[in-house]
Amino acid sequence: MSARRAVARVNVAAIERNCARLRGELHGGAELCAVVKADGYGHGAAQSARAALAGGASWLAVAAASEARELREAGLRDVRVLVMGALTDGELAQALAADADVVVWSERQVQAVRSAGGGKVHVKLDSGMGRLGTRDPAQASRTVAAARDADGVELVGLMTHFATADDLSDDGFFAMQLGRFTEWAMAVKAEQPELIVHAANSAALLREAGAQLDMVRCGIAVYGMDPFGDDPVAQGLEPALQLSSYVAEVKRYETGESAGYGRRFVAERDTWLAVLPIGYGDGWRRGCSNNADVLIAGRRYPVVGTVSMDNITVDLGPDAGEELLGEEAILIGAQGSGPEPITAEEVAKRLETINYEVTCALTPRVPRLYHRDGEPV
Repeated sequence: MSARRAVARVNVAAIERNCARLRGELHGGAELCAVVKADGYGHGAAQSARAALAGGASWLAVAAASEARELREAGLRDVRVLVMGALTDGELAQALAADADVVVWSERQVQAVRSAGGGKVHVKLDSGMGRLGTRDPAQASRTVAAARDADGVELVGLMTHFATADDLSDDGFFAMQLGRFTEWAMAVKAEQPELIVHAANSAALLREAGAQLDMVRCGIAVYGMDPFGDDPVAQGLEPALQLSSYVAEVKRYETGESAGYGRRFVAERDTWLAVLPIGYGDGWRRGCSNNADVLIAGRRYPVVGTVSMDNITVDLGPDAGEELLGEEAILIGAQGSGPEPITAEEVAKRLETINYEVTCALTPRVPRLYHRDGEPV
């Protein structure tokens, strides 16, 4: 029996191998930045960061100042960290105190960095994402000039972010963004060759070698998930996370009996149901009601009825019984050499979302246990 009601086991060796595989795509001295925001996409930021660095990453990136601070407090003190998100004055001070690089796109932001004691900045051109950054290359160039002139401010990078890199039928939007950004960035870099120019996420790296520039910022692929939402194995990636629970109860149901809130499952035949102590309080989404499979004792079984905060029910069929009480249940991942693994991509497709959300949704109530190909770390 599993010792825990729900647990996410993370193979740091898989993260290392994924980073080595991504580095194998790089050319011309491009560096790999591992994105470990959102607690390492649900895998654990510090452990994932260490594994990524062991696999060949030379930078880390996060979204929030608090995430940079947490990496430093975890002992990751000698690696460059880029905070990519918007920052209040207080958050900016926190990021700079953590010796993190920050992103700017206006003269006002450059002056805020100077007033906070100075630091390293990356100027962001919004080439088409439509979020942070300036859309105006002239404004971006004025920000570059301000950063060069401000005491204590060091201009180190130029960046953008792609909106459709994961969509191979995007009517040329990805190519448009890449062209718009590189036209501006290479003109700036011609005057300051040491600047780090970066744009590519996981999908862009795997899609277009010309998007590598000086550095790539990979997130989802680091954790062995497919940035195109399909098959990680086809991309040479190895999923690092396994989510499991166990069979806490087995009950016999006769035809017409129901289980769960709203009676969304009513037995159409005599059957056995298993109860697993995991639910949306753990991040297993309510949208998985009557809409997911789990692996138990080497077989796939359907989740039936409503996913509640703390429990789900699984239809074991008419021929099963109490012998499955206490068995491990896999919600994401493989179970030995049994049936085909359940991937985050499979769960995402059922939920009509993306694999990112599936692992990021796992709550702190689910402990993360780390191992290296089965050996605890």
